[in-house]
Amino acid sequence: MIPYWRLSGYYFFYFAFVGAFSPYFGLYLQSIGQSAAQIAVLMSLMSVMRMVAPTLWGWLADRMGVCTPIVRLSAFLSLLGFSGFLLTDSYAWLFVSMALLAFFWSAALPLVETLTFAHLSGRAGRYGNIRVWGSVGFILAVLGLGYLLDGLPVRALLWITLAVLAGILLCALTIPEAGRPRTPPVPVALGEILRRPEVRALLAACFFMSAAHGALYVFYSLHLVAHGYSKALVGWMWALGVLAEIAVFMGMPQLLRAFSLRGLLIWSFAAAVLRFGLIGWGADSLWILLVAQLLHGATFGAYHAAAVAAVNRWFGVQHQARGQALYGSISFGAGGMIGGLVSGYTWESVGPAWTYSLGSLFALMGLMVLAWGWRRGVGEPSRT
Repeated sequence: MIPYWRLSGYYFFYFAFVGAFSPYFGLYLQSIGQSAAQIAVLMSLMSVMRMVAPTLWGWLADRMGVCTPIVRLSAFLSLLGFSGFLLTDSYAWLFVSMALLAFFWSAALPLVETLTFAHLSGRAGRYGNIRVWGSVGFILAVLGLGYLLDGLPVRALLWITLAVLAGILLCALTIPEAGRPRTPPVPVALGEILRRPEVRALLAACFFMSAAHGALYVFYSLHLVAHGYSKALVGWMWALGVLAEIAVFMGMPQLLRAFSLRGLLIWSFAAAVLRFGLIGWGADSLWILLVAQLLHGATFGAYHAAAVAAVNRWFGVQHQARGQALYGSISFGAGGMIGGLVSGYTWESVGPAWTYSLGSLFALMGLMVLAWGWRRGVGEPSRT
């Protein structure tokens, strides 16, 4: 039996945290006097820790043969780390609190992805039906906070986010461990998997896709507010993108039957090239922004579902946790860090439009790496 609601509940609260944190925490930092460069550094710590923590925790999970104890420990220590934001507004203390939060919070998702695929036991097409609840949690958080913060002090964000982290901890305590299939009779070395051209191409392309999203995750809310949009509308814009993501997640079984993973990924990268150009140069037009947000269904929904399915297939049982951790570390970690830091220093020097154009360039580079390095029909996981 698949523990559908327990896994779905975890995804719900995990991404409700993202919905509360990513769109609005930059506004909170701005409200307490942090500069654009300081905001970029603090927000990029999430990506920096994603470079280190998932690989460490993934290695430990593969060695221990279990994931749930680490997931539960990370949830508790994430809550403890975030509590530091309540104590002071000094930049040094904010840096320490963010580093602790990021180190432990980033450990969990690759392990939960591993647990989910283990419980699905080869039915990867059903992943979207579970993961979609994360998108629902994100929408409720981003919309609810958009309205609340139009009437409440921005500092209220801290207490609301703390409550969401407590929800993550409660759900982590309920997720059961999955039975591990037998290791193949002739184990494949991790290095052998990483030497495959399609694996290297995918991981490199994922780095560029996350770098392309750097300005979006750090400055999108500030970008819209600067163009005269209300915080409530900002919440709706984030929600619209996630609604498009939900539609894609729900349709993934059909998409995986109709298209190859490589084809879905190339389409996603092409959509990202267009999307970030529209955000950068069309922010004065609500209609252009609406189109750009609908493209989130491709630039995250289809992209992420296809990428984790490929990693699940290629890395097998023996290296599954480390495979998902590598994907998270290279893409959301290294790529997100570079994208966030670069956008922080270009935002004030060359302006938002050119900063988002740089995001389009990152996406184009990922598209070229993927199309060149992963040849059609080579290393294609079976469709489900």
